Amino acid sequence: MEYCFRCLFMEWFLCYGLFGSINFQNMLQKLLNHKVRIALSIVLIFLLVLIRAYEDSLFYDPFLNYFKTDYYNLPLPEIDNPQLFFGLFFRYFLNTSLSLAIIYVLFKDVEAVKFASILYLIFFVILVIILFFILFYIGETNKMALFYVRRFIIQPIFLLLFLPAFYYQKQNK
Repeated sequence: MEYCFRCLFMEWFLCYGLFGSINFQNMLQKLLNHKVRIALSIVLIFLLVLIRAYEDSLFYDPFLNYFKTDYYNLPLPEIDNPQLFFGLFFRYFLNTSLSLAIIYVLFKDVEAVKFASILYLIFFVILVIILFFILFYIGETNKMALFYVRRFIIQPIFLLLFLPAFYYQKQNK
């Protein structure tokens, strides 16, 4: 009796899905139809992971080790401002390039990529201005602001925001 119940439940789940209206067979067929897009997306995400894995050797960022320690009790590290800027720029450029490639691979929409690239540029300018303002004027008093602004620059967080937004826009068209 228990085995039959499990079979019925699995059959119901595969036909109706977790929320009652998802057709998993149709969804599986769509996934199989887009296997090249999925494979390319996985490769691009893996490249983002490699950037994160080799961040110590690829980029100048004295805050990488600083924020791994007990930074509340330590003074800010010595910083070479131009080198920090170019290190952050290079990392942001790599993350942005891979993120835009992911957006293009998933949505095949050049206008979305253009719009996202403009947003990435605007966000970079704003975040770098805020970061250096914090470093020069606020630094020691608000280390968490420095931590979070820097986090938005060095991590592909905007990709996590743009993917659902572009998906929602595509569904409403």
